[in-house]
Parts: sequence; C-alpha cells; structure tokens
Amino acid sequence: MQLTSQDYAAISEFLESQAGIRLGVAKEYLVSSRLVRLLETYKLASFADLVVALKQPARRDVQGAVIDAMTTNETFWFRDVAHYSALTSGVLKDFSAMRLRIWSAAASTGQEAYSIAISLQDAMRSKELSASLRYEILGTDISPTALRQAREARYCGVSASRGLSDVQRNKYFRVQNDCIELKPEYKQNISFRDFNLLQPYDSLGRFDVVFCRNVLIYFSQERKREIIERFARCLNPGGYLFIGSTESMHGCDDLFEMKSVSGGLVYQKRN
Repeated sequence: MQLTSQDYAAISEFLESQAGIRLGVAKEYLVSSRLVRLLETYKLASFADLVVALKQPARRDVQGAVIDAMTTNETFWFRDVAHYSALTSGVLKDFSAMRLRIWSAAASTGQEAYSIAISLQDAMRSKELSASLRYEILGTDISPTALRQAREARYCGVSASRGLSDVQRNKYFRVQNDCIELKPEYKQNISFRDFNLLQPYDSLGRFDVVFCRNVLIYFSQERKREIIERFARCLNPGGYLFIGSTESMHGCDDLFEMKSVSGGLVYQKRN
C-alpha cells in the first residue's frame, strides 16, 4: 500500500496539531508500517481514505487509533535511576506536608509510576521518609493501549526484565515464568487516565512533583514552552519537575531553576 507524499504531509499535520508529535522528514516508512494495519481494521482502501477519515469529526475512532499507533511507548523500570534517589533523598527530604501528589505525565505502560511508588515505599520502610506520608500518583498517557497494560501491571518478555535485577523482580513482583505482576501493595494509590498534554490541565488538580521524561523532545519549541508553562501552573509552590536526562529546559529559566540533588538534575518551580 503506497503512502504518497501528500498523504504523509496530511498525517504529519494531523499528528502535530492533535498530539504535538513532530515527525520531521524521511519518516514515511515508520508511518506506513505503523498505520497500514488500520486500513484493514477500519475498512479503508488506501492511505488517502485514511487522511479523509482524519478530517471528519465523526471519525474519532480512526483519529484515536492513529495517535495510539504513532505514539512511542519505549520505557523501562527505574529509567534514569538517579532521578529516583533524587526524589526520595533530596526533593522530599524536607517535605513537611503529609500528603504528596505526583504526576507521571507520560506514563506509557506504567513502569515510571510504579517505579516511583516502589521508591517511596522503600524510603518509608528505611525511615528515609516519614512512614505517615500519604501519596497519590496519577499516570497519564495519550495511548489507550499503553494505559490498559499500565492498569493491569503485568509485564512479559523484555518489559519484565529491562531495568530490573533478579532481586528486584522477586521482591516487588509475582514472577510467573517469562512474566511478572506487580504485588498489590505497590499498586495502591496509583491511578491512570487517558490525557493529551495539549489539553488544559485544570481537571487534574495540583501536584508537588511532575515527571515528564523523554517526551518534550517530540514537541516543537513553541509547544514545549507551552507545556512547561502549564506544568508550572499546576505545581504547588516550590514543586519539582523531572525531565529526561538528555532533555533541555532551554528558554524556560524564568519558570524553573535547575538543581543538582542527590546525583540527579531536577527543576524547581520559581516563586
């Protein structure tokens, strides 16, 4: 099935306007390989027909499926491990409130949100954090497929091992051959919901910490600035933002101050 340059341009425009995803040039094979199966699913004869469907308000099913298919859901356990020690040993060291809200803003299949919960519970058991601390973690993602797995908290194959030691697998999970399932105590106080970072954030409430790692690189500089401004508005005074170790906050120094905390770089909201 041929993907013409016109089809590619139209799909690229749709993805950037609706999800902030910038494909750039020479990604035709990626688009074709990920979207070709949708033609049969939705009984479309060509990519041109898919483009027509993307422009029809009534075809939200197709629009959602395209965004889902084109979303990169690469993640693993305790990714950028320094961030977790920075959270428990640094950011929360002098946290005085007894209720903590954390947002995993690109939760994918859930490993980040659950890694945060494991880190918090370990820190409370070791008395690094107060045992009376009550936390809530919200994980959001634009991909319904990824969120379904996040809610199940069951992982097989590579996702059951990448980033985990054998000790961690046996400590935090029920191991079943090639699969692992997170133990119930680490799933408490965690919820997941479908959310587009281009939407208003008011419905989510306020947070003390936001994780949005390895996502901003997919947005234009203008979109990136807009999203970071929204993070600043939804963070409580003095709140923290975690971004990917290879990402930059260039152009947002007026909103956040970069700090080195317990071996990890974090960004604290300016007052």
